[in-house]
Amino acid sequence: MSTVDTMVRLTYLAAATCFVLGLHLMNSPARARRGNQLSAAGMVAAVVATLVLIVDAKAITATGWIVLAAGAGAGAAAGRYAARTVQMTAMPQLVSLFNAVGGGAAAVVAVQEFTRLAEPVPARVAVPTVLDVLIGAVTFTGSLVASGKLQGLLTSSPVVFTGRRALTATLSAVAVAAGVVAATGRGGALPLSALLLAALALGVVTVLPIGGADMPVVISLLNALTGTAVAMAGFVLDNSVLIVAGALVGASGTILTVLMAQAMNRSVVSIVVGGFGTGDSAGAAAGPAGAGVRTVTADDAAIQLAYASKVVIVPGYGLAAAQAQHAVQELAGLLTARGVEVTYAIHPVAGRMPGHMNVLLAEANVPYPQMRELDEANAEFPRTDVALVVGANDVTNPAARRPGNPVSGMPILDVDAARSVIVIKRSMGHGYAGIDNELYTNPKTGMLFADAKAGLTALVAGVKTLVG
Repeated sequence: MSTVDTMVRLTYLAAATCFVLGLHLMNSPARARRGNQLSAAGMVAAVVATLVLIVDAKAITATGWIVLAAGAGAGAAAGRYAARTVQMTAMPQLVSLFNAVGGGAAAVVAVQEFTRLAEPVPARVAVPTVLDVLIGAVTFTGSLVASGKLQGLLTSSPVVFTGRRALTATLSAVAVAAGVVAATGRGGALPLSALLLAALALGVVTVLPIGGADMPVVISLLNALTGTAVAMAGFVLDNSVLIVAGALVGASGTILTVLMAQAMNRSVVSIVVGGFGTGDSAGAAAGPAGAGVRTVTADDAAIQLAYASKVVIVPGYGLAAAQAQHAVQELAGLLTARGVEVTYAIHPVAGRMPGHMNVLLAEANVPYPQMRELDEANAEFPRTDVALVVGANDVTNPAARRPGNPVSGMPILDVDAARSVIVIKRSMGHGYAGIDNELYTNPKTGMLFADAKAGLTALVAGVKTLVG
C-alpha cells in the first residue's frame, strides 16, 4: 500500500469519526449546529481525500476534471441558494428533494460501475448494484412525489385508483425478477434497465396513496432509504467512507421512522400501504362554533395570559403554515418580561417533518431550554395556568385515551390537564384523523378563531395594552 493510499484511508477514518460524533451532537437542538458543522467538515475531508486518490491514480482526463468541477460548482451554488432562500415552512419539501438527489445519484453511480465491467460481473458488485438501483430509484421518484404533495403541486390527499394494488404487485414482481437476473452478473444492461424502470414506477405508486399528514413518517423513511442506497454505492465502489456515511443515515433514519410511527400509534406498514391520511385542509378563516364550544376574544385571552404564572405554548402545523414563529416568540417575550414562566410543548409529529417545530422556533430565536419534548411537557401541564394551542389538532385530542377511534392509543400532549386552555385555530376543521377534537368542547377551553399569525398578533397587542 502506497503512502497516498494510507493517508487517504486515515482521512476516511477521521471523516467517519466526524460523522458519528456529528450525529451524536444532533441529538440535542442546542448542539445540532455543531453536529452539522462537524459532519460537514468530515465530508469536506472525505471529498478532498478522494480527489487526491484520483490524482494519484491519474484516473480522470482533462475533460473529466472540467465536468467534475462544473457539476460540483452547480451543486454548491444550488445548495447555497436553497439554504439562504427557502423558508422554514418549506424545509420538508427541500429535504424530500435532497432525498431524491441522494437516492438518484447513488443509483446512477451503481449503474455506471455495473455497465463498465465485463460479464460476468462479480457478485460483490452485481448484488449491491441491484439493491442500490432498486432502493435508489424508489427513493428518487417517491421523494419527488412527496415533495410535490408538500409543495402543493400535487394534492396532499391520498391518490387511490382502481387496480393500484395489482399494479404495485406487478411492478414489485418485475423488479424482483429483473433484480435476480441482474444479480447473476449476466444479461448485460437489459435486466438492470427493467429493474430501474420498475423501481421508478414503484416509487410513484407507493407514495401517491399516502396522505399529506403522514409525510413526517414518509420523509423519515425516504431519508433512511437514501442512506441505504448510498451505503450500497459504497459497496459497489469499495469506498469505506460511503459505506459508513450511508449506514449511519440509513440506521438513524430507520430509528426515527419507527419512533415517528409510534408517536402516531400506527405501524410503518399501514402508512406505506396508504389510503388512510386525509391530507391537510385549510378550512375557512372562521367557522361557526359547534355545540359546547366556547369562543373568546383576543383581549380576554391576552388578560388570561398576562396574569398567569405559567404558560405552555403548543405549536402545530397551523403555526408553521402561517409563518407565525416570530409572532409567538414576541408574545412569549412579553409574557416573560411580566414574570410569566413560558415553555413550549413539542409533539414528535407536530409539523410536516421530524423536528420541524424545533427548527421553526429556533429560527425565531426561541431559547432551546424552553422547548419541552412530549414526556417532559406532560409533566408540566398539571401546574400550568394557561395552555396556548396554536394550530395543533390531533396531537392534543383526548379521544386518543379511548379505544375505538383513529387516534386511539396515540401519545398526546395532555393539554386538558392545564387549568385553562386557549386554542388559536382558523376553524373547527379536522386533522389528519378526520375526527372532532374533544379538547375544543372542554369547558376549560376557549376558542380564538383566527389565522395563527393574526391571532398571535392580536394577543401581542392585547398584552402590550395591559403593560402600557
